[in-house]
Amino acid sequence: MKSSARGPTPYAYRICGLRVASEIDLPGAIPVAGHGAVPEVSVRLARLPARLDDAAETGPNWSLAGDRLLLHVPRLARYLITGGHSVDVELTPGATVHDASAFVLGTAFGILLHQRGALVLHGAAVARAGSAIALCGRSGAGKSTLAAALCQAGCEFVTDDLCAVEFDAARQPLVEPDGRQLKLWRESMEALDLVARQGAAVRGGFEKYFFEPKAIARDPPRLAAIYVLRESRPPRLDGIEALATPDAMRMLDLEAYRPGLRARLGSMPEILAQGVAMLRHTKVFRLVCPRSFDELDATVARLSQHWEQFAR
Repeated sequence: MKSSARGPTPYAYRICGLRVASEIDLPGAIPVAGHGAVPEVSVRLARLPARLDDAAETGPNWSLAGDRLLLHVPRLARYLITGGHSVDVELTPGATVHDASAFVLGTAFGILLHQRGALVLHGAAVARAGSAIALCGRSGAGKSTLAAALCQAGCEFVTDDLCAVEFDAARQPLVEPDGRQLKLWRESMEALDLVARQGAAVRGGFEKYFFEPKAIARDPPRLAAIYVLRESRPPRLDGIEALATPDAMRMLDLEAYRPGLRARLGSMPEILAQGVAMLRHTKVFRLVCPRSFDELDATVARLSQHWEQFAR
């Protein structure tokens, strides 16, 4: 049962284009002025049920009832995400707010964006001259590291992990600036010579840290292309390959944030319409490159040159 006592929300953020008022600190999110503005999303500490008794669907650690999804992260917290406008959190005894906040900014916020009908990719994005590219791929593919390297080469940082795409009046896809910092493993920070700018640890016991790039996009750039990262292994050679429309549509499904939950939270006609609208303006490529810090500069150069050619 939710707690009824509510004090003022001491923290204000803008995450994926949304005004967020939070009762807890969300490390990695960039604070903004605007405590007087009406929030679009509220993050609160609350007492939550162990399960949703009226759940229509359940999974290994979640249950779904109408516009509510209850998520349980063992030994950490339960999260109730409701209607695209609130995230309620109940800590497991012994867990810290700091560690629980990582899932607020990750899985919980991704579900909330799906509830709002956004197209959410699991990837990072960078921009230059108002044009953005998204870097997608499986966890550990090197998306954040490549994004950080592109920022070192002069790009603006747009988003990491959650790439929320909205459509303007002309149905052009725009990437909402995240309002969160990049998250990099220690070895990536060392390879990019960023240790001196290393922020706090994302979670206790993890060698993954926040890092704020020098240049951050303030306005939503147009999403010009999506690059899906694949590791080069013989006989697969390094290179960039354009995907045909059917393959690109399938890739949008595969690279969505938590695609299984997305399918349950959105309608299939809406998902298809978003994909069609996206591919009218956005190209999809497969980027095959080595997972080696020694080859990172070459990958940045190849990608930058390709981006410049097709964006003309």
